[in-house]
Formats: sequence, C-alpha cells, structure tokens
Amino acid sequence: MLAAERRNQILEILRREERVLVGPLAAQFEVSEETIRRDLANLEQLGLAAKCYGGATLAESRTAPPFKVRKKLNVEEKKAVAALVVRMVNDGDFLMLDDSSTSYFVLRALHGKKGLTIVTNSVETILELSGQHENWKVISTGGNLDQDVFAFFGRQAEETIRSFHVDKAIISCTGLDLTGQFTEAGIENANIKQAMMASARETILAMDSHKFGRTAFLSVGDLRQISAVVTDADPGAEWKELFRDNGIRLLYGK
Repeated sequence: MLAAERRNQILEILRREERVLVGPLAAQFEVSEETIRRDLANLEQLGLAAKCYGGATLAESRTAPPFKVRKKLNVEEKKAVAALVVRMVNDGDFLMLDDSSTSYFVLRALHGKKGLTIVTNSVETILELSGQHENWKVISTGGNLDQDVFAFFGRQAEETIRSFHVDKAIISCTGLDLTGQFTEAGIENANIKQAMMASARETILAMDSHKFGRTAFLSVGDLRQISAVVTDADPGAEWKELFRDNGIRLLYGK
C-alpha cells in the first residue's frame, strides 16, 4: 500500500472515531509504529489531525482541507453519489456547482449530457472542462483565489452567483445533523453555497454517508432549502423520517 493511500485510510478512521492510537494502526496496516507517527505528522501538517499522547485526534479545523487531499478521500462513495446525481440532470440544464470534491466527481459523471450551462467557483472544474465540450457553456465566478482550496471566494464571486438564475444548484457539505442543519468548516465556503441556493430553482445536497451526524463550524442552511439529498448508502430509519417530514427526496445506493 502506498503511503498516500494509507494516510487517506487513517484520515477516514479519524473522521469516524475522532481519535486513533499508533499501536493499533501499526498492527492494522502492518507497518512500524514510526511509519504511523510519520503519517500522523503529515496529517497534522495538513491541518487534518492533532497529535496527542500515543496517537492523534481529529483536528477542529475552521477551513476546508486542500482540494488535492479531499479529492482522494472516499472516492468510490463520491463516484456512487455522482452517478445518482446525473440522473437528476437534463440536457440543456443551467447548473451551479460548488468547489467541493463531490461536485467535481459529479462534473466528471456529467460528460454524456448535452447543452449544459455551468456556473462554478471551482478552478478544478474549469480546468476539467477546458476544451472538452463545445456545446457546454462554462461561467467562472471570478473572485479571490484560494490556492489550497483551488476555488474563488469573496464578494465578487458571490455577486456573480446571485446575478444568475439556474435550474439546479449541486452542493455538498461538511456535515448534516438530525436537526436538519447542514454545516461547513469555513465562512467563505458557507457564503458561496448560500448564494448558490438562493439563485437556484432547486438545490441538490450531494454528500457521502460519512457526513451524516457530523457538525462543522458554520451553518449553511437547513433541509427546508433543499430539494433532494443524494448519498451512497442507506442512512437509516431516523434520517429517512427526517427527510420525509421535510418533503426531501432521498436517493442512495452504490
């Protein structure tokens, strides 16, 4: 197993359990404890973990992790989500896509659609589409470039988004709790998503199942603003009841 793959798996364990220990991780991955310490030090440098005695805890970050990190996490789950979202998009739709790694996988799954217009603050999305679709129109929000997140933020980006009216906004989140609130790590991410929801006839919340029951620093909105939730696995009866009570369409499955 490559070091990067092992670190991604350690991060997934951290996100589920919020704390890991060096010894059990070394046994699980069949590597030395020193190798695991280096892995945890790497995650700490990225702002994703905080080292503690004998292991590490999940970092309480108020900013999104770098896009290059997010793009490598939970890849199969995000592909499953993307395949379901594509069923909800029609040829000729006007869309907004946020800068989340989930939306990036949605974009890649949309390649068979015709005549789309896409408004996005994601540089990765713009690069992915460059020269590939003559019958698609791609509109960048512009704004202040965050080189780690690889996306545009700030007043210019938000004003550009609010100047359009689209069929669907496709966004993700850091967490969704049972009060119906979905949350983000950073204020600029939250502001962009709020602007997209305000400019769309309907909003699709696309999220892998690891995000159920998690809460991040800032509220983006609540389920009354969402048309559909799309995820990779059955979220369970309690969540289904929440969505049903709020009139939310739920799609899930790999």
